Amino acid sequence: MTETHVWFEKLMGENEISLSPKQLEQFDTYHRLLVEWNERMNLTGITERDAVFEKHFFDSLSLSFFVNMKDVRKIADIGSGAGFPSIPLKICFPHLKVVIVDSLNKRIQFLNQLVTELGLEDVNCVHGRAEDIARMPEYRDTFDLVTARAVARLNVLNEFCLPFTRKNGLFAAMKGSQSVEEVKEAGVSLRELRGKVRAEHAFKLPFEQSERHIVLIEKTDSTPKKYPRKAGTPLKEPLI
Repeated sequence: MTETHVWFEKLMGENEISLSPKQLEQFDTYHRLLVEWNERMNLTGITERDAVFEKHFFDSLSLSFFVNMKDVRKIADIGSGAGFPSIPLKICFPHLKVVIVDSLNKRIQFLNQLVTELGLEDVNCVHGRAEDIARMPEYRDTFDLVTARAVARLNVLNEFCLPFTRKNGLFAAMKGSQSVEEVKEAGVSLRELRGKVRAEHAFKLPFEQSERHIVLIEKTDSTPKKYPRKAGTPLKEPLI
């Protein structure tokens, strides 16, 4: 077992996640593929092994410290990039049925290769804009948990993500520094998209000590027909 494995397994154990040798091997393979593909396309600015385990894997799994993943069956990851947080969550919680939505086909190619090499089942990587995919009946108002990690401001993220969330399900916005203003600014979008803030969690990464915030938003009703607006509009004209 490597030094990285030792501290990673310890931190996970402190948060009631037990890692098998197979799962540690999957994280190693994930890191290797991330570095290999990153030489051909821009997936991440973080490639050093310990940094990837802390800033990508631990950070992704932090969601499970605040949400009971045993109660989650279907998860959608919007704008996932290199698979964060959904793939680390899938490795640790194999029962999850995962849909990843990303607008860049090259990233979808990486994710499909990753899913194959990790031997993961029930992971569907979908190429498209969130605003378009959320209009499809098989994805709309469907998921127990929807995630987005450092994608946009909350008033924009709500329009990207709440249309995927089922009634009484959760949308988790995973962010770096979280300002009170951003949550206040999201008031109109929450009202329009039938969401309410259930909880806000703040913590620091174990070594780097950079701040992380998770805003948990509960979906109170089905998405109104007019949302999401056409692709590009939420970013250009946020609901405020």
